[in-house]
Amino acid sequence: MTAFLGIDFGTSGARAIAVDHQGQILAESSRLFTPQDSLDWCGCWQNTLTDLLADLPLPIRAKLQAIAVNGTSGTVILGDRQGQPLDHPLLYNEERGFAVQSSLEKLVPPNHLARSSSSSLAKLLWWSEQAIFAEAHYFLHQADWLGFLLHGKLGFSDYHNALKLGYDVQKLSYPNWLKNTSFREILPQVLTPGTAIAPLKPDLAQQFQINPHCLICAGTTDSIAAFFASGANQPGEAVTSLGSTLVLKLLSRTYIEDLSSGVYSHRWGDLWLTGGASNAGGTVLKQFFSDQELIDLSSQIDPQIISPYDYYPLPKIGDRFPINDPQLSPRLEPRPAQKVDFLQAILEGLAKIEARGYQKLQALGATPLTRIYTAGGGAKNATWRAMRSRYCQVPILLSPQTEAAYGTAWLASQSFHSRT
Repeated sequence: MTAFLGIDFGTSGARAIAVDHQGQILAESSRLFTPQDSLDWCGCWQNTLTDLLADLPLPIRAKLQAIAVNGTSGTVILGDRQGQPLDHPLLYNEERGFAVQSSLEKLVPPNHLARSSSSSLAKLLWWSEQAIFAEAHYFLHQADWLGFLLHGKLGFSDYHNALKLGYDVQKLSYPNWLKNTSFREILPQVLTPGTAIAPLKPDLAQQFQINPHCLICAGTTDSIAAFFASGANQPGEAVTSLGSTLVLKLLSRTYIEDLSSGVYSHRWGDLWLTGGASNAGGTVLKQFFSDQELIDLSSQIDPQIISPYDYYPLPKIGDRFPINDPQLSPRLEPRPAQKVDFLQAILEGLAKIEARGYQKLQALGATPLTRIYTAGGGAKNATWRAMRSRYCQVPILLSPQTEAAYGTAWLASQSFHSRT
């Protein structure tokens, strides 16, 4: 038996999933983050990482061939010569770029993804203006640093995490405007996700009785790992995540970008993973319905009958995609007398936004949509799936796996199989 381990570090906790060479789950465990103080994230993450390794059954540890880790996009660490954090990490949602916006705009070309105040580059630029930066030797994304804890090699990243650092995923190199900065020496070497970097550190292999030849691979981001988990792998296949917001990702033969509406592309081997996110989603439903009401009322709806109401169900003013308008008002009127009719109108409104989003991606030049895998809490609603299929005009399938850790285990297995 061979085994492959994927570890997902999310916003509130981490999960590990081990799979065999056929993708069957052998073991899984999860831990919630419990930092000793509000800033001790690195200590918390390190303890969580070792806890997840210890949770694996001994027979699986002995058979591990490869491990990969994903982290939240835009969560970064500034390391010293030994890779030890010089400061507490800056999390994915920290917008330090506001303080250096003028410098960021002078450095980064117009309409570039890295201009965002929450981008990895904005955080690096902010750090570069702090006194502690004189001791900095490595700039690491969360997944990079966790990988370093496992293999002991510093200065490596992957092109999924490095996208928001300004790395050019079309040319597979840093652009000249980034190469000419004063902090270019601490930028990581960028690898293809899944590239084997080094074997597991001998002390960890001995401590946890893990196969000493187990390879640690370059990682990815949590959202890309979730796409891996879906099984979608052909141009035209997409994944819609139905959580608090509506997130669309479409696998395309062509690179597309429209940063004014939040559309950009990740490299996926020789293909491109493009997408956008609407503020519409499950948050709107929770404003008006309990979980049980959603189940009961959905069962009373005929998804083939079109609602007479035309809603754009936002939780508050403003949307990013498919309509980029910070002043766009929610449209939830007129409100029908029956609650079941109200729910149907909202579900149809969300289905229309999803369909419009995929239409926009294709209008920008993405590969035509052929099928949608669906994940997230809303994926369980069969009535909604039928509505969505009617509006998107393609089959909508439940993702066989939805955990990002599963997708990261798949990435580790692909790395191993490509070398054997």
